[in-house]
Amino acid sequence: MAVINTLLDFWRKEHQRRGYEEIRTPLILDRALWIQSGHWDHYKENMYFTEIDEAPFAVKPMNCPGGMLVYKTHLRSYRDMPLRMAELGIVHRHERSGALHGLMRVRCFTQDDAHLYCRPDQVRQEVMGIMDLCDYIYKDVFGFTYHVELSTRPENSMGEPEQWDAAESALKEALESSGTKYRVNEGDGAFYGPKIDFHLEDCIGRTWQCGTIQLDFQMPERFDLTYVGEDGKEHRPVMLHRTVLGSVERFLGILIENYAGAFPFWIAPVQVKLIPIAEAHQQYVHELASVFREWGLRASVDERDEKLGKRIRDAQLEKVPYMIVIGDKEAETKSLSVRERAKGDLGSMTLDEFHALCDAEPNPLKK
Repeated sequence: MAVINTLLDFWRKEHQRRGYEEIRTPLILDRALWIQSGHWDHYKENMYFTEIDEAPFAVKPMNCPGGMLVYKTHLRSYRDMPLRMAELGIVHRHERSGALHGLMRVRCFTQDDAHLYCRPDQVRQEVMGIMDLCDYIYKDVFGFTYHVELSTRPENSMGEPEQWDAAESALKEALESSGTKYRVNEGDGAFYGPKIDFHLEDCIGRTWQCGTIQLDFQMPERFDLTYVGEDGKEHRPVMLHRTVLGSVERFLGILIENYAGAFPFWIAPVQVKLIPIAEAHQQYVHELASVFREWGLRASVDERDEKLGKRIRDAQLEKVPYMIVIGDKEAETKSLSVRERAKGDLGSMTLDEFHALCDAEPNPLKK
């Protein structure tokens, strides 16, 4: 939870910086809404259903229909465009038990979804903005390599061929304008529109599809989404569905394996492990833990009745970024004996020196 919450703090800050507003939609919605969206015809075998007051409802496998309802709560103007609405939406999808795979493939997961509504002339710029966000998070923040695929019209698609041709052309233009190399994945688009998929490569060479950008002309039609144009008439917005992390749970699994547990300092579940040599040093250790928590650090104390060497080795095996050993000298001088998981013993430091060391660690939350 510490890793997920830190990841989502970063996600929220970055989305706010890029002009997104966060929304939340219900887990369970009337079946009529899923018929209207097209999910009933194209996805019902992967959905869960229930009945409330003798009326049929479905547990959401996707966040889009709820997002449509949020859009329709206000009269929209061309001046409002583009609208960027993000949601950390919990979705449920029926997967066969043989397909389940740890955190990598589950039946209930949190999707870092967003729906962007824009004018036709804004599509390319918005797609490029999403691509920039993906590149920043994957490459700059986490150091992943990835490749991009353009997935085209599937056999079970909704809508007219002309709309699909226009949508595929718009995505190609955005990819080529940004200079992004991509592969074409014929027939693997969503039933409502073509998509750009981002496939991350993990530490052992496996690839995972995380981010996606889907251009959709169908749902704005089905839900009668409109905005008032500069000419005073109603126009249909173009809709982009997108994720960056994809499934938050799967992204956590990828991070665990990619770092082999040695998380970067800013997202490590325990950032500092405090180890008192003897019982007499425990009071100072707990005072330090309180100070570190006030700084916003995740600190824990190992006061088990074990030898010092074993406790240091255990912290090393847990890949804790910093270990602080406190003995008589440190307790008397109010200093710290600091060890770093890769560099080993860093020697004695004052509290201020250790604070400066932590502040110097790369941290996208401070950007």
